[in-house]
Amino acid sequence: MHVLGRDGDGRAARDGASGQGRTGQDPTKPVGRLGRYRARDGSTGTAVGLDLDRPHAALVVGKRGYGKSYTLGVLAEECAKTPGVTPVVVDPIGALRGLGEWGRVVDAPTVRAATVPPRAWPDLVGLEPTSSAGALVWQAAAAAGTLAGMRDHVADADAADGVRRVATNHLGLAASWGAFAPDGLDASDLTREVTVLDCSSLAPGARGAVIHAVASGLYEARVAEQLGTIPWLFVDEAHVAFEGVAASALETLLTRGRAPGVSLVCATQRPGVLPPVVASQSDLLVAHRLTAERDVSALSDCEATYVDGRLRDRLPTERGEALVVDDRTESVHVVRVRERETDHEGESPRASAFAERAGS
Repeated sequence: MHVLGRDGDGRAARDGASGQGRTGQDPTKPVGRLGRYRARDGSTGTAVGLDLDRPHAALVVGKRGYGKSYTLGVLAEECAKTPGVTPVVVDPIGALRGLGEWGRVVDAPTVRAATVPPRAWPDLVGLEPTSSAGALVWQAAAAAGTLAGMRDHVADADAADGVRRVATNHLGLAASWGAFAPDGLDASDLTREVTVLDCSSLAPGARGAVIHAVASGLYEARVAEQLGTIPWLFVDEAHVAFEGVAASALETLLTRGRAPGVSLVCATQRPGVLPPVVASQSDLLVAHRLTAERDVSALSDCEATYVDGRLRDRLPTERGEALVVDDRTESVHVVRVRERETDHEGESPRASAFAERAGS
């Protein structure tokens, strides 16, 4: 098996054309099964694995319907089967609930309000940090560890009635999301087993708060050596997560997460709107079919001296196939992703299916 993301003996099996695996790699180290090479003549070649012994930052991209979320599920399955590794999956649209067969699904997850830094609270609730009401919310978040405590702080603040009213109303909006609780999830809760956080029912602000809390919680727990496992955080529709309060915590994982041992896998159908740090810090790119010019152009940030030609010219066109750029071994391959072992729920509803049910 050729192993992606693991240092070996050079550039064997580049593009999968030779059909030979890498040698000089320790077979006792954990490896996740990704699929098989597709050789240039279209045939299926050597099995392809992913190094799960060390942490990684990975980016999975592809237009809707070509396997982006499916591949995310495959990677999470492999983590779930590997001792010493625990996947935490942020599922914003309910497409990855099938992974709960091997663990649990948390519907509408909650987190502690204190996990969101005070400076982020004004933006989170839709206030300018420099406004009077925004500054009051910031102060309340710094003074209280719960949302109820923040609202009490605002009510007792020495501020104009109008300022208190605006701050109270915006904190009331956050309370209506139902995403904050004193006993919200923490890192130890998340890493006991495979955990899928179904955020499909959450408001955008609440989803961002959950992702921020999860990402920062896993990072801080690993820095403090409080976890006896290597967490892999999977974030689907990552372009949305990077637009809000979660961005800073995700960027921390990208730039510093591998040192304490936290992996981050971001998946998106719109790589063109991601911040450049995502592509530049990812040591593994898995690219399915893309057609939008902005998204295809974004892959240029992943090109390097070892890439033969432009990545845009090598993107696959078939569903389930992916171009894999492995920065650790400085190699590029076309891979046919294996079939899922748990249910995949990312398919869009079809009118024909409803018509068949009605006629049966």
